[in-house]
Amino acid sequence: MSEDDILLGIALIVALATACQILAGKLRVPALILLLPVGFAAGALTDIIHPDQLVGEEFSALVSLSVAVILYDAGLGLDLRNLRGDTRSIVGRLLLFGVAFTFLAVCAIGPALFGMSLRVASMVGMILVVSGPTVVGPLLQYVRPTDKVRRLLIWEGTLTDPIGAILGALVFHAIATTNQIDIGRGYQIGQFIISLAVGLVGGAVGIGLLWLTLRVLRLGEALGTLAQLATVIAVSAACDIVRDDTGLIAAIVIGMAAANIRGFDMPARRPFFETLVQLIIGLLFISISSSVAPDSLTPVLLPTLLLVAVLVLVVRPLVAFVATMGKHMTMGERAFAGWMAPRGIVAASTAAAFAAPLVQLGLPGASKVLPVTFLVIVSTVVLYALTAGPVARLLGVARPNRTMPLLVGGAPWAVALGTALRSAGLDVQMWAGQSEERERIKDAGIKLARGDLLATATNPRARLEGVNAVFLLTDDDDFNALASVLVQDNVEGPVYRVGPPDESHGVVAPYTGGAILFGSSLVRHVLAARYEQGARFEVQPASQPLPPGYEQLFLVRGDGRLEPSDATRTVIPEADDVAVLLAPAPAGGTGGQYPSSGRASD
Repeated sequence: MSEDDILLGIALIVALATACQILAGKLRVPALILLLPVGFAAGALTDIIHPDQLVGEEFSALVSLSVAVILYDAGLGLDLRNLRGDTRSIVGRLLLFGVAFTFLAVCAIGPALFGMSLRVASMVGMILVVSGPTVVGPLLQYVRPTDKVRRLLIWEGTLTDPIGAILGALVFHAIATTNQIDIGRGYQIGQFIISLAVGLVGGAVGIGLLWLTLRVLRLGEALGTLAQLATVIAVSAACDIVRDDTGLIAAIVIGMAAANIRGFDMPARRPFFETLVQLIIGLLFISISSSVAPDSLTPVLLPTLLLVAVLVLVVRPLVAFVATMGKHMTMGERAFAGWMAPRGIVAASTAAAFAAPLVQLGLPGASKVLPVTFLVIVSTVVLYALTAGPVARLLGVARPNRTMPLLVGGAPWAVALGTALRSAGLDVQMWAGQSEERERIKDAGIKLARGDLLATATNPRARLEGVNAVFLLTDDDDFNALASVLVQDNVEGPVYRVGPPDESHGVVAPYTGGAILFGSSLVRHVLAARYEQGARFEVQPASQPLPPGYEQLFLVRGDGRLEPSDATRTVIPEADDVAVLLAPAPAGGTGGQYPSSGRASD
């Protein structure tokens, strides 16, 4: 292949990967639904994007390091505080029984379905035990199931990837070095333990390197992100040199440690790293799917669909039933956990790495490993993408569109506003830093959010569970401004802050973007002063006319969505809406005139 063809091939892969990701985001579907068929079509129409032509035999090494970066990023989103009690037990069962049942099922029916040897079927079975955060995460973000189900599936999808990859490597070496798979005598179990130990040691080394670069040297955002990337790649490569695929375990361990150990000075915003991960995912799927020959799919199409039916309708429900037995989960949650097992990037990369060597060994059916895996990935992703939403709603595990607001601040007027929102039918939480404010929230009967909530909210990869709107109402305008920036990426819905007294008030507040509640007239000190003078928050049907002197602050829609009034748009009431209003102080109230919005009274 000429240098011009290589350049054109690389450019085409990047362009296709980017276009698919953008289109998938607009359509709100997992990018895999577009990446796989587009890569397959591009590979069928041209040979300039085939990885064996562009990279050669080194492609599998690049795939391994790329997957390590992806899993490190996934590990950053795993909060160990959410892995406790029933969640920890169920995730452990899902991993154990999921791997065992899937492997045995494919071994049992694979030879008859595909005309392959038992050794090749065992390789396919171990490839298909994985799931993956690159597929599960976007699906759950779209479906929005209950937090319990979401945690289970995210943890399972992230942890099963390195486990499946290592087991796949062990099975491959057992196939390549012996005439039969030697598992019963415990040899392979010992090999797995050794691989696990190598990955954990590599993870410990990586944690030390990150601590040095992020905590001791205190690198800035750009250099800190670069240090993370270099650490993950270097440690993963070293582990893979010692033992195949152990770098994936090291990557996840490093990510989990960085997310959970206190003291890591993680960059607050990581646009470069997130962009890099998305690009890697797109490049891998386009490249791997382009290597699947169209004529290799026809002979295995119908048998693979039958295999998918067994995996989806028999194996996965059985795994979920056994894993959740005796645990505190509703039948709907258990059933949905049994209807969510798509395959993703690790299945594709493992198949791409081992398919060619198996063919070289001359094993019957080895040429079918990659097309079978490709069709299973496509089938499961499309199936779950089309059905996850309706199934979640049918089973009652999809969270409603109702707004679940978090109000930050414990001033008397803020607590009164929280009480009014709760009386409008919303599930309100509040958080405050001072003990006096927390007691005020408790006395009002409002749910007090956990104490580490703000620390969690500012974690670069954390996600506020049970909250889809944040309103920052503290007396510190700079805190409100900074928190609105840091929390924005960790909340599903909008983040608002109460306006400062004037445009020049505060050190940071005047220069920070973000949505301002109620526009420029009802800023923080005006609301506080009016409340002290006797103004109160009231709730009434939005169909009723606005009383004289009253100001509309929020509309609670009929489906429970909360829409605040601000300076950027007009909120128009509809039937069944409820309005939250600020009533004027009674005549003769204390305090005299309201302060103007242009001067601070505090």
